[in-house]
Amino acid sequence: MRLLFIGDIVGRSGRIVLGERLPKLRQAWRLDCVVVNGENAAGGFGITEPILADILAAGVDCVTLGNHAFDQREALTFIAHQPRLVRPLNYPRGTPGCGATLVETAKGERVLVVNLIGRTFMDALDDPFAAGGKEIGACPLGEACDAAVVDFHAEASSEKQAFAHFIDGRATLVVGTHTHVPTADHQILPQGTAFITDVGMTGDYDSIIGMEKEEPIRRFIQKTPGTRMEPAGGEATLCGIAVETSARGLAAKIAPVRIGGRLSAARPDFWE
Repeated sequence: MRLLFIGDIVGRSGRIVLGERLPKLRQAWRLDCVVVNGENAAGGFGITEPILADILAAGVDCVTLGNHAFDQREALTFIAHQPRLVRPLNYPRGTPGCGATLVETAKGERVLVVNLIGRTFMDALDDPFAAGGKEIGACPLGEACDAAVVDFHAEASSEKQAFAHFIDGRATLVVGTHTHVPTADHQILPQGTAFITDVGMTGDYDSIIGMEKEEPIRRFIQKTPGTRMEPAGGEATLCGIAVETSARGLAAKIAPVRIGGRLSAARPDFWE
């Protein structure tokens, strides 16, 4: 199976590059499943139902979220009838929406998608290790699903790495999101789980983690309230991670994806 995870879409520029690039990539690379983090898609903060519809129409199978999941208040309502929109599993009981979903590919394969949020330097939520372990245990790889993808949305690199090793051999891919900077540590762990500490954002990198530079700089210098931060609107880089699975559903190959914009290009040579 061929899987592509695309990192945090930030604002209009991120949505544009996704819409322009993904349909062609899906065809050229014969992708079976595409998962995208969309928590910054609406002006950098949250997601709306029309934006979700556009993302899905571009060829995305499932959209994950994070700490900005409900910044657009309408998400509290429409998430209930959008099974392909997944918020962090370890949000408190009673939070609208679901934290995991089973996606069926065109070939009839089943991909479990789990979204978790870290606790280090983030709001204190339920234990992501317990929640993630329980969810994956209830849908074991190679039995109830053919692949399992975990979006671990967290600030601390150590927490992301710890979770990946904790779940190694039980998931196809653990991908870190949230910090908007792609790391260079993509690898297949000893028990067969693919991992990257942070996949990076899909947005304009002539920015401060996707935002226009002036207001973040001013906040660091003056430490006073200011204007609302706005997403940078220049040409975006599509950042992702490509994984090909083995017959058992674990990872056989992994490669970074960086297309367009300011960052150096990267593509999986095993699909070209």
